[in-house]
Formats: sequence, structure tokens, C-alpha cells
Amino acid sequence: MVPSSGDPQPALAAESLAGSGTLSQQIAPALVLRGEGAWRQALPEIAVLCRQPLLLGRSASTAALRAPLEADLREAGLVVHPAELRHDCCEQDLQRIAEQARRQDCDAVIAAGGGKVLDAGKLLADRLGLRCVTVPTSAATCAGWTALANLYSPEGAFQGDVALKRCPDLLVFDHGLVRRAPARTLVSGVADAMAKWYEASVSSGASGDALVQMAVQMARVLRDQLLLDAEAALAEPGGEAWVRVAEASALSAGLIGGIGGASCRTVAAHAVHNGLTQLPASHGHLHGEKVGFGILVQLRLEEQLAGNRLAAQARRQLLGLFERLDLPRDLAQLGLANASLSELQQVCAFACQPRSDLHRLPFAVGPAELLAALVSTGADCVLS
Repeated sequence: MVPSSGDPQPALAAESLAGSGTLSQQIAPALVLRGEGAWRQALPEIAVLCRQPLLLGRSASTAALRAPLEADLREAGLVVHPAELRHDCCEQDLQRIAEQARRQDCDAVIAAGGGKVLDAGKLLADRLGLRCVTVPTSAATCAGWTALANLYSPEGAFQGDVALKRCPDLLVFDHGLVRRAPARTLVSGVADAMAKWYEASVSSGASGDALVQMAVQMARVLRDQLLLDAEAALAEPGGEAWVRVAEASALSAGLIGGIGGASCRTVAAHAVHNGLTQLPASHGHLHGEKVGFGILVQLRLEEQLAGNRLAAQARRQLLGLFERLDLPRDLAQLGLANASLSELQQVCAFACQPRSDLHRLPFAVGPAELLAALVSTGADCVLS
């Protein structure tokens, strides 16, 4: 849990219990409902979990989605207390909404929205000891699944990860809701999910843990599935490929993180994302878009500092796919064409701070090396 000062604690999904060697992992939501009409099917389950839920959302762009959800909850006999984030998942909003939840005697948090809304809902429920229901309105991240949350400043700069006591009590992945999201959100989810392989295969090292090994192999299968299906999914929203890709991005990616635990999670791709968020010019791009660029940077580091030819091949393969998916492949496409040297150094300094996940790489990386990779990542010609 994050203390009231707002100082984020490092996320650890698996840790020894009282030095016994026993590992505790928050692997999955207690119940997952997925498919067309999943929301309607979830209403009786929600009514069992709570009577006075806080319904959390964020922007006006999703208000039209939340309105019928609120009406359905009221029709099911629940007393609904709406609340909205004013920023990303940040302490100012969390403290304000927590006070509202206490004042209105809320007994659950239903978070309906994108990744930052889902993270805020999970974190509120964790702090207040309430039941938690996540209702993703896009497949842009796996935040609806996990026992983790990211904290940001009110300006949108990443501050740290927070480990939660458990995954949500209920995850409702309604295909009809998710399909209404812009195609760009699914593309972002593809990039974020693909990072599972490129990061987990590095962070797991030579682990002999059977669950970690399983998670790494699942991440490889996930990557392959996205390589095969991503373009077809975009061509036919709601089709079979779309279902596979949307569920892979929002559900399978979360399961991999849960099974693999702290030994099978983020490395340089997410560290680069975290650094990029320190620059306001990057805030117009989605989480997965910055993570996808971070994958390319991580592979570039493996090329430059470890002489890894397979990393060079993988990066060129991804450059081709990312071009077809219209994902950012260089700093200019991230809105940073005019970023100054000092701003890019700020990105690298944040990404390379001592406790950064970037240091899970099997070789040393400092700000200068990261800067070199950052500016040269998209320089190659894309292979057809």
C-alpha cells in the first residue's frame, strides 16, 4: 500500500513470507466474465459483491459508455455513487475520491475505463478494504487483471509502481464495450502485450522456477499470436482474430505477469516508457505506444552493448510490423522531434535511476548508452 505521503513503494508480486521461502503471488481475478454481453451477465455477480458501489470513470469521452452502466446498476437495485478522475492515477485524485467513498459508505469500487482508471480503482479498493470490479472499455492494457497499479503526477509523469494485496474480485471484459474503443487503443494493447516476451525472457534469467518458465513460454506464444493476428484483428473488429488479440492484450498478458510474478515482468521497455512520461510532449501518446517504442530501444541496447544479432533481427521485424500498425518507431513519431538534449537526458536519467527495472538487463546501462539507443532506434530501413 502507498502511504498517505504518496511515496510509491516498489511493486513485488511474489515475496517470501516471514523468511519461510514460501512465495505469495496474486495471479488472477477471483472471477472473469468475457464475451458479448458480459456486462449484463455480471450484474447479478456485482449485486452479490456490494450494495453501494463507487462507479469510477475519467474523461468525458467515456461518459457515454458509463451512463448505461450506471443505469443498469441502479436497475439491479444498487445505490451508485459516481466519481471521476481529474488527472491520471495520482495521489490528489485518489485522496479526494477516497474521502468521497468513505463519506458515502461505499462498499465496493467499480472502475470502468482505460488503464489509469482501472489502476486508480484497484488502488482505492486496496486502500479502503473494499471489493473491486474492473470493467475495461478498451484492450489497451492488462490493468483490469493485475494486482499492480502505476502512480503518476497530476501532470502525467510516472512516479512508481504499487503492489496490491490482491487482484480484482471481478473482471468484466465485455466485447461489445471494448469494440467501441478507437482502433488505436487495440494497437497500443498489442505493443504493451508484446513487451511481455521481450522483457520476461530477459528478467527471468535462468530461473529454475516452473511457474516462471511457464510464464516465459506463454509470453513467447502471446508474441507469436500477436504477430500473426494483429493486422487481421484491425481489419475486422469483432471478428475471430479481433477477439483473440483483444483478449490476449487485456487478459493473457495479465495472466503471464501473475504467474511469473516479480521475476517475470518489466525491464527496459517499460523503463523507457516511464522516462518518456517525464516530458509533457509525450503525453499525447498512449501507454502501449511508448512501451512499444521501449521494446525497440531495449533491443537496440542488446545490439549495441551485447552484440546480440538476434536482437537486431527482432528489432527489424518489429519495425516492419509497427510501421504497418502505425506505432511510433522513433522520437519524432512520439512527438519529440524538437526535444532538447537536456530533455532527452532527463528521460534517460529517470529510466536509469538505481531502482529502475532497466537494470534487469544482463549488462550495465547508463544514461549515455540509453541516450544513444534512444536516438538511433528507428534509424534502420524497414525490411519488407
